[in-house]
Amino acid sequence: MSKGTVVLAYSGGLDTSCILVWLKEQGYDVITFLANIGQDEDFEAARKKAESLGAKKVFIEDLRSEFVEDFIWPTVQANAVYEDRYLLGTAVARPCISRRQVEIARREGAQFVSHGATGKGNDQIRFELTCYALYPEVEIIAPWRIPEFYNRFRGRKDLMEYAQQHGIPVPVTPRAPWSMDANLMHISYESGILENPKSHAPADLYLMTKNPENSPNAPDVLEIEFRNGVPVKVTNEKEGTSKDSPLEIFSYLNVIGGKHGVGRIDIVENRFIGMKSRGIYETPGGTILLKAHLDIETFTMDKEVRRIKQGLGIKFSELVYNGFWYSPECDFVRHCIAKSQDNVEGKVQLSVFKGQVYILGRESPKSLYNEELVSMDVQGDYDPCDASGFIRINAVRLREHHRLQGLSGTNSAKK
Repeated sequence: MSKGTVVLAYSGGLDTSCILVWLKEQGYDVITFLANIGQDEDFEAARKKAESLGAKKVFIEDLRSEFVEDFIWPTVQANAVYEDRYLLGTAVARPCISRRQVEIARREGAQFVSHGATGKGNDQIRFELTCYALYPEVEIIAPWRIPEFYNRFRGRKDLMEYAQQHGIPVPVTPRAPWSMDANLMHISYESGILENPKSHAPADLYLMTKNPENSPNAPDVLEIEFRNGVPVKVTNEKEGTSKDSPLEIFSYLNVIGGKHGVGRIDIVENRFIGMKSRGIYETPGGTILLKAHLDIETFTMDKEVRRIKQGLGIKFSELVYNGFWYSPECDFVRHCIAKSQDNVEGKVQLSVFKGQVYILGRESPKSLYNEELVSMDVQGDYDPCDASGFIRINAVRLREHHRLQGLSGTNSAKK
């Protein structure tokens, strides 16, 4: 008798194929779900593999457009960067995948969901917090946290032996000595030989971007048009080509950024679970958009609003990284950030060249830039004499601090 139905987040790889068969051994009916979020994958081969291994149903869902519009665009509006460097490509994909996994589970009457995330990483948290938020009654089966599973499969060798015993097709090409996760926004690399933080990344590791040294010797000049803080059109000014749908815009920026080696980082970051990890990331399109959005935002947004919004962007980045996309606080922060983008509208011209993005110019009907006011050659409505009082008022605090504490501190030191 079946223990119930489980929806497994399936990749078609060795780990989740073994998990599929193992779940069946435990007495579950298994539905597999594979999300297309822009990774290079043979989806039809994955379908056939899951069916051959006994999946009750196989769902392959194209989530690329909603990934861009519902998840990547809010990160662009937020200028979302975790710990000053990581553009959250994996973190922002997890709630997108989990949302659809839960929809399938509810529709199919499945009481359980399962995933192949390890017990040491962030992804287990991101997947499960989303599932619990959107399907509070769900039960989660996380094999890599179940002693009977992880004691049985202590490494890749054990998985390979299990696969051969159960007729699971095994990879015929040698495995790269690191793990990789790819989607439309980025590719991440970690583990294996990369766990030594001193070891340099091999030259053949990068799949999404060219080495800047080998990139073209002429730049691509782009114009990106924004409305409400999100890109609505990108034009290559030399070629005269343009893209205006969200998926096409982001895909095209990936191509241009990848061609010029933009968006590579090698960092050590702080995982939510409490340990540091080394990760290497390629985020070409996201890096171009971050530079462009920062520019148009500063051009059109009030200084004090932007100061508050910067703090919200940092908080948003932490919430997304830690898996709280569907928390009430993240919902509140997203709404505040979206409101801040009401007037973030206009066009940014930029050059993409040899691993860098260079801003060339910008224009906006909502600009707060007053050329006459700021000009050194035109006085306009500004009276320079007013600056004297402004400086004196701001100096009151500094004078008093150094008169009272600075002087006493000096005298104490002399004694």
